[in-house]
Amino acid sequence: MTTINEPNVVQRVSRDWQQSHRFQRIILYAVLTAIALLVILPLLWMLSTSLKPKSEWFLPQIYWIPRTFTWNNYQKILDNDSLPIARWFFNSIFVSSTVTVLILIIDSTAAYAYARMEFKGKRMLFGLLLATLFLPGIMFLVPNFLTVTKLGLLNNYAGVIVPGLAGVFGVFFMRQFFESLPKELEEAAYIDGATRVETFLYIALPLAKPALATLGIITFLASWNDFLWPLLVLKDRELLTLPPGLRTLQGAYTSEYGQMMAGAVITSIPVLFLYILLQRYIVESVQTTGLKG
Repeated sequence: MTTINEPNVVQRVSRDWQQSHRFQRIILYAVLTAIALLVILPLLWMLSTSLKPKSEWFLPQIYWIPRTFTWNNYQKILDNDSLPIARWFFNSIFVSSTVTVLILIIDSTAAYAYARMEFKGKRMLFGLLLATLFLPGIMFLVPNFLTVTKLGLLNNYAGVIVPGLAGVFGVFFMRQFFESLPKELEEAAYIDGATRVETFLYIALPLAKPALATLGIITFLASWNDFLWPLLVLKDRELLTLPPGLRTLQGAYTSEYGQMMAGAVITSIPVLFLYILLQRYIVESVQTTGLKG
């Protein structure tokens, strides 16, 4: 009668599992690396072009590292009086920050009401809001423009900010997060005498920091990169934000690609800084539901 050496069988199974697991991790890392390169390479090319002189913009060979480094592209856009980059940069910061803060306030309060409060027509109203997510944004361009015109908000920061506050995605996103929070926490607060507003401010919102950070960076990025709406609403050159402002570097017959890339690098700095600052909260919002432990 043959006997099975159980320790050897266990070791062989464990070794096979480790090899299979290692192979899966290699495949996963390879796929993630390829995706990361697809995202990073255009940014590196943008940075490389911004540091090249005009003679190297259209060479038949591809040079990732400029053969001649130059800061002239940055100097030209920063020292050019006809291109108020500093003013456009401030305008973009002001508009994007204001939209982000107001969106977080409006969407979080509306989402908490949909998640925890009961009122007539709640499901139907929320369904109508979700239905607007399936409509292309270009459909709202003319109605929003007519509304802003009637309100006298053309060529005004308010004309850019106000239409952007109707963020249905933020309401849906925050509602799903609040729904995932245990109701026992809020019920305990009610027993201790807390009002609904206090429960929202001191229980729900602190737990929602990861979700708020994620929604904040999505909103800031969308507002920061918005090109069409500020171009339609803002007529004064001094009031333009960076995307439509940098568009003036591209003419009908010539385009200053080096300066355009330098402007794009400057434009990307706040977004990268914001992502690095909030990265911990964004990862936490993906990994957890807002509760630790």
